[in-house]
Amino acid sequence: DLYRKVFVFRKDPSDAYVLLRAKLDRPLQNFTVCLRSYTDLTRPHGLFSYATKAQDNEILLFKPKPGEYRFYVGGKFVIFRVPEGRGDWEHVCASWESATGIAEFWFNGKPWPRKGLQRGYAVGAEAAIVLGQEQDTFGGGFDAYNSFSGELADVYLWDAGLSPDKMRAAYQSLRLPPAILAWKSLSYEVKGDVVVKPRLRE
Repeated sequence: DLYRKVFVFRKDPSDAYVLLRAKLDRPLQNFTVCLRSYTDLTRPHGLFSYATKAQDNEILLFKPKPGEYRFYVGGKFVIFRVPEGRGDWEHVCASWESATGIAEFWFNGKPWPRKGLQRGYAVGAEAAIVLGQEQDTFGGGFDAYNSFSGELADVYLWDAGLSPDKMRAAYQSLRLPPAILAWKSLSYEVKGDVVVKPRLRE
């Protein structure tokens, strides 16, 4: 249970990452991924990377520069431009549904304009899920200059789109529905220089 704790990625650039274990028995037609990050990086960095043997960017939350997020599904991406960080935690939730190809992006509890992405696609179930790096091969192929340094917390993955109320609840760290990956019952393995510490600020 990582409640009120964070992963601190200490080095920049870094080869460190956190490997997450999820029970997935079928491809995803819908999903929502949420996380909170705190960093002063201005270079590109990967936050959440979900790769299958067929597709390294099956699901990817990537930040190419301050004020911009890229949300990938099945190797294609859409861009969401957000206010530049004021040295604070940033909370993002990205959800996607295959039937409509609608990508939703929530930043600090507010929805951004929806975009179209990969209608009719299915996200493979046999996945390597990594925090703090961007996979270029299944479970590896990291580029240190796309690595994350800073603090990560409140990581979740659901096999469904969340309602607006639940999106806001995720931002406020309130009660949430059962998830494939949940911060309060996370199965993870630290690889390299990552330390679990109490969270210092809200």
